[in-house]
Amino acid sequence: MKQPQKCTVIKSALLLAVLCTATVVQAAGVGTVTLLSGPLLAKKANGTMRVLGAKSTVEAGDTLSTQGKAYAQVRFSDGSTLILQPDTTLTIDKFSYDAAKPAADNVAFTLVQGGVRSNAGSLGKRSKDSVQMVTPSASISMQAANVVVQYIKPTAEAVAAARHAYLLASTAALDLSMHATRSDMPAPAAIQPLLLAQVNIPLPTGLKPNAVGSTPPLPPGLYVQVIDGLINVTNKGGTQNFSAGQFGFTPTPIQAPVVVPRNPGLQFTPPPAFSVPMSNTPGASSAPPKSNAVDCVVR
Repeated sequence: MKQPQKCTVIKSALLLAVLCTATVVQAAGVGTVTLLSGPLLAKKANGTMRVLGAKSTVEAGDTLSTQGKAYAQVRFSDGSTLILQPDTTLTIDKFSYDAAKPAADNVAFTLVQGGVRSNAGSLGKRSKDSVQMVTPSASISMQAANVVVQYIKPTAEAVAAARHAYLLASTAALDLSMHATRSDMPAPAAIQPLLLAQVNIPLPTGLKPNAVGSTPPLPPGLYVQVIDGLINVTNKGGTQNFSAGQFGFTPTPIQAPVVVPRNPGLQFTPPPAFSVPMSNTPGASSAPPKSNAVDCVVR
């Protein structure tokens, strides 16, 4: 009579061991938080919230959001990194990378709001068409580029300013293109204010700079800055490539992306610690600075 009970106990123990192993495999992350300067939350598809700290793992399906003035850097399994600026919400839709299986490469992010700096890793360098970032204004093929992407959500009072900024950007880009084809043609006086159009984008009605001399808020839309490499931005209005040193602006999903002649006021200034590269010296420690933050589940 005791033998069946013993077998049942053994089977239960084995089943529990299998379940625990499966849980560990499922919880294996696709990246790690390596630097953090404030609160960072991760929301899973089932609604569970976690407070992340340095060395916390992130998984495919997580929606990351920086709180307040926090910056956060995530290093993924292929060596690529994402730095999230304050008040940023980004979902890791997919992240499939196996060093031995290039054909399975697939990375997809959704930037809901805020800004990120993306530095390409092994996956982006070998599978340039496999890294995508979707925003409300357009989809970006990240390829092997290092790029800053910022999306500012529209507000009712800022729609007119966004349209005006787009017209200025389009006209400036067109005038510069025409001027470049005629080296003997003097620069028209009208170009000068257009060159400054992106630096002095009109402030939306009802908004004021935070302080005297500070940079006014940018109108809503998608902004890109390519540090090196090449990206492609596409929406219902059209498609546009952006190369190293170029800035781009896409105000709505139905207006084509345009190259703007200079920085429109895009700012991405993480704390100094974020600009220090991880050491490649053999034997050197690549551990992130110690943090008092913890990785816990919010119930």
